[in-house]
Amino acid sequence: MNAPMKQHFGKLPDGTDVEQYTLSCGALSCEILTYGGALRTLRVPDRSGDLVDVVLGFDTLEDYRRQDKYIGALIGRFANRIGGAAFELDGTNYPLAANDGENHLHGGLTGFDKQVWTVEEFSADTLVLSLFSPDGQENYPGNLSVQVTYRLDRNGLTIEYRAECDRDTLCNLTSHAYFNLNGHDSGPILNQEIQISASRYTPTDAHSIPTGELAPVERTPMDLRTSTTIGALVDDSFAQLAFAKGYDHNWAVDGEPGSLRPASTAYGPETGIALEVLTTQSGIQFYSGNYLDGCPAGKGGAPYAKRWAFCLETQGYPDAPHHPGFPSAVLCKGELYRQTTQYRFSVR
Repeated sequence: MNAPMKQHFGKLPDGTDVEQYTLSCGALSCEILTYGGALRTLRVPDRSGDLVDVVLGFDTLEDYRRQDKYIGALIGRFANRIGGAAFELDGTNYPLAANDGENHLHGGLTGFDKQVWTVEEFSADTLVLSLFSPDGQENYPGNLSVQVTYRLDRNGLTIEYRAECDRDTLCNLTSHAYFNLNGHDSGPILNQEIQISASRYTPTDAHSIPTGELAPVERTPMDLRTSTTIGALVDDSFAQLAFAKGYDHNWAVDGEPGSLRPASTAYGPETGIALEVLTTQSGIQFYSGNYLDGCPAGKGGAPYAKRWAFCLETQGYPDAPHHPGFPSAVLCKGELYRQTTQYRFSVR
């Protein structure tokens, strides 16, 4: 096993140092930043045995701070959207930052993606990060303590999420990794295949806020239960796809929430790299990179643009506080939030 590696990545304007940690196991390796807990690289072997970096990222801290696409970052307190940028909990209304039109997105103006995480443990194949979110941060109630573990093995990367709070609050954590299985610098992902293990999804209005319905995917372009190329239907005239300018929706993962089960598979035909996502979460957001234009240049100067990558964000349902029929996103005082997602790689 390789010796663990740590290196300086940059310094924030207030003088806070940002570090990069490298994990490795067998042929696989990845690099993770303390800024946003971001997954910066993930190298896996292709069908020829050559290593391919399959996630988007940047070469400088300045580019991470300039971009607004949440690339590679850990997201909290609430991943995805909260309609009307407010929620009610225990009889109190909590207004939030409206940072996505009139709605709240990915934890607000200074979400977990823009904070520096603390390293609790580091070894050749494991990195444990923690973050303390004080009561009132982004106007969420309670002192929330979060711990995220990245663990690399010969089959892929596991991310474990843990959180506790001293008051009832909302908690919905995810990774906003952007995948391109032909390589981060290989261009659009339209020829790559996607499959989602879900017979239902949560339709949205034109602003990507769920209507509260759990709709069947059958006989719609949202039926991805059989592997299909991303480009096959992404520009279909179906209203849901027109609203979001492609796929950017939450699917209700089949099976029992809380159990680790298959959520999605993807495949890059040029490299032969296949990805399987397993999760304990109730939902998964498949995003086809519709708004990647305007990014700073990526690693090695790669000109990241529209649909150069896709996201598979395992999560609780978007806007859950406003829909009693959705799985609750409330983390009660003293309870432990626990979720696990695995990204397993193979070749065809």
